[in-house]
Amino acid sequence: MLESPHSSLQTVKRVEIIVSHAFLEETLNVLDVVGVSGYTVLGNASGKGDRGLSCDDFDCDYSGSYIMTVCNSDKQLDHLIDKIQPFLKKAGGIFVVTTAQWLTH
Repeated sequence: MLESPHSSLQTVKRVEIIVSHAFLEETLNVLDVVGVSGYTVLGNASGKGDRGLSCDDFDCDYSGSYIMTVCNSDKQLDHLIDKIQPFLKKAGGIFVVTTAQWLTH
C-alpha cells in the first residue's frame, strides 16, 4: 500500500480511461480480471484525439465512455497496465494515471 503523510488519507493511483462505448464492457472486464474493486463510468464522453472527433452526434464516429478508478498499490497498477495496453492498441482510447489522495472512512 502506498503511504500518505495524513493518517486519514491513503495515496492511490487515479486511473482515467476513455474508450469507445463499443469497448466499454471489455474494458470493465479487464478491470475485473485485475481486481480493481470499484470504478465510475460516465457515458457519452466526447472529444478529439489521434483517431479524430469522438462524440454522440450523427456526424461523429462513435460515443465514448469515461471510466475513473483507483489502484491502491503499484503492483495492481502494473498488472492493469500489462492487461490493458494490448487492448488499447486494438481499441484505441486514453489511459491516464495520476497520484491522488483517497480519504478513508
